[in-house]
Amino acid sequence: MLCFLSKPILHGRTSIKIQTFKTHNLLYILRTNPLLPFSTTSNQQSFTVSYLIKTCGLSPESASSASKHVSFETPNQPDSVIAFLNTHGFSKPQIATLVRKMPRILSSNVEKTLLPRITFFNSKGISSSDLTKLLSRDPSIFKISLEKKIIPSFNFLSNLFQSDHHALEVLNLQSRVLQYQFDSYVLPNRDVLRQNGVPEVNIVKGLRRAPTSFCIAPAVFKENVEKAKKMGVNPERFTFVRAVYVLGTMRKSTWERKFDVYNKWGWSEKEILKAFKCHPYVMAFSEDKINAMMGFLVNVMGFQASSVAKQPLLLGLSMEKRIVPRGLFVKDLVSMGLLKKGLGLKALFGTSEALFLQRFVYCYEEDKASELLKLYNEKLKLAAGGKLRTDKF
Repeated sequence: MLCFLSKPILHGRTSIKIQTFKTHNLLYILRTNPLLPFSTTSNQQSFTVSYLIKTCGLSPESASSASKHVSFETPNQPDSVIAFLNTHGFSKPQIATLVRKMPRILSSNVEKTLLPRITFFNSKGISSSDLTKLLSRDPSIFKISLEKKIIPSFNFLSNLFQSDHHALEVLNLQSRVLQYQFDSYVLPNRDVLRQNGVPEVNIVKGLRRAPTSFCIAPAVFKENVEKAKKMGVNPERFTFVRAVYVLGTMRKSTWERKFDVYNKWGWSEKEILKAFKCHPYVMAFSEDKINAMMGFLVNVMGFQASSVAKQPLLLGLSMEKRIVPRGLFVKDLVSMGLLKKGLGLKALFGTSEALFLQRFVYCYEEDKASELLKLYNEKLKLAAGGKLRTDKF
């Protein structure tokens, strides 16, 4: 700690006493002296925070955090960026989101960095509204090289799908695809699928729906293809591409844990593998989702676990929006004597909302239908609000 202790010094016959000078005194001088660097930095940061709040719409907390990554003494540079964004259709909330995620964009060169990217995407037919959504969701696009990454990656996708529109769909789904190493990952993995009899149309569909599934080490990708084949998944069906994707998202230990969860609910190994062949995503659901869904269908609704195993698609449905409100509503219908027991899983949960209402609400007389619709909407609201404790079934 910087400190000068009091000490008498003889100067001729006079004793001079030097007073204690502590660190906080020095810091005070540094902060209050406008000619010292400490004050300049502090004022600059204060201006930056104020600008981020008033002009960019950030909260004080977000502005304080963002000011650690960007700072300026005058509004000239950030004003030019904000004006550019406004001109190109970015709303105030989108600008706030963009700046919060990537504060350094306020230091970007409008003509050399921002404009060329906007111009390129506009030339490919992306609308202003879609582009602002894309860039505010993933502002890192402003950082990666236009010539080395964005243009070649987009052209690859466009040539693969034979459509700029489909390439843009992929960007909206997963914009990180622009940073992929297509020659090192995507192309070799595509060739592996081709060599194993996967139709080109399914490969293209897989890339459009889940481009990240192709961006793993080719050796690992090939292993997953072999696993899917050994499980009996048909390479000629799109389900095969889904199976390869799911296998690529988890470790062996994760697979085994989920396998055990289904097993504890009474599914045999044969039933689990059959369900996976039919709907690979049954192994992608979290253990909590599996337990909650099985608990509700078996313990609350009274279905056999083997019956659920035969309808694996149902496990992917929303508990809050479909399974729980429909299930409890139908139980009420049974208790009121309006419906007999014995309805199947698919009839209750596998139909559209319009067909469900037609079968279980509008089939009654108008007064009764109105009463039942109100009851059903109450179940929906309770489930949506979490008041039915769907996580505890």
